[in-house]
Amino acid sequence: MHMYLSDPAPIDAPAVLAWYDRHARDLPWRVAPADRARGIRPDPYRVWLSEVMLQQTTVAAVKNYFLRFTSLWPTVFDLAAAPLDSVLKEWAGLGYYARARNLHACAQAVVREHDGVFPQSSAGLQTLPGVGAYTSAAIAAICFDERVAVLDGNLDRVLARYYALPVPVREAKEELRAALQASVPSRAGDFAQAMMDLGATICAPRMAACMLCPIQPGCPATREGDPTRYPLKPVKAERPVRKGHAYVMLDADGDVYLQSRPEKGLLGGMTEVPGSDWATVLPDAEYPAEADWRHRGQVVHVFTHFRLELEVWSATVIPDGLDGGWWAERRALKGEALPTLFRKVLAEAGLD
Repeated sequence: MHMYLSDPAPIDAPAVLAWYDRHARDLPWRVAPADRARGIRPDPYRVWLSEVMLQQTTVAAVKNYFLRFTSLWPTVFDLAAAPLDSVLKEWAGLGYYARARNLHACAQAVVREHDGVFPQSSAGLQTLPGVGAYTSAAIAAICFDERVAVLDGNLDRVLARYYALPVPVREAKEELRAALQASVPSRAGDFAQAMMDLGATICAPRMAACMLCPIQPGCPATREGDPTRYPLKPVKAERPVRKGHAYVMLDADGDVYLQSRPEKGLLGGMTEVPGSDWATVLPDAEYPAEADWRHRGQVVHVFTHFRLELEVWSATVIPDGLDGGWWAERRALKGEALPTLFRKVLAEAGLD
């Protein structure tokens, strides 16, 4: 195995913590460093919920969802007892819906197998549904001060700069983890959150405020004069394109026909309008009912692994022979578990 970091310098944890004590972000799931010093413990339920929401989503986008979830379901017992459909509806807009199903399954497992008490080690936390290496480390460090490296996308960038990493991060991930692990102090939770804040505010993707950074004295990327050239970008594979049709059906009252997607697969269990398969070549339009169909335009939606181009059709239909779905009043559409893709489709058909 190629080693890219020979004898990596430790991170100056006391400097990082002193900076955090003054500049910690005020986040609804966080216990401030001064409160933590007074013995106030973070709530593992709130930390876990925030970490699951923050995967692939920004802090700004998550705050309102977090406050809504914790007002509806203040404890893990409340979330475990909630119907999955309610959780999916509240999740709509956060994306990656498998996270919402895992969230619900995890809450039920904590209640069923652990009497509502989260395990206190990263190893124990990883036995829960949907809790991987990163989330388990984050909860264990933040809530229980386990001395474990918490390495997220922000940290990847900070460390790539701090070590002037000569390759893309994914080629040296375990080396970065080992270097960070060697620097974790006894205030492991505050250190983890401090490093996250550093990446979010000081050592940001397109801007590095090196003059304000507590670890700047040891940073070779600063000495080189252009820290934003790190992390080096991997060569990107071309994102494939898939094509399909979406059919928006209205009845005489203007109600919209909706159905549920299969539980397994992309956007599983979410709400949609009927449509074709998504294929590399646009299939022929096969309308789900006899009607005067109008082409309303095209919606483009980019998923992680492919770009989707959907042709949007709409028609007023006679509501006979349509089974497996339901009719929703237009004013009730906001409350349906429609992912962003199908909200775009409805908007293209004039139903936003």
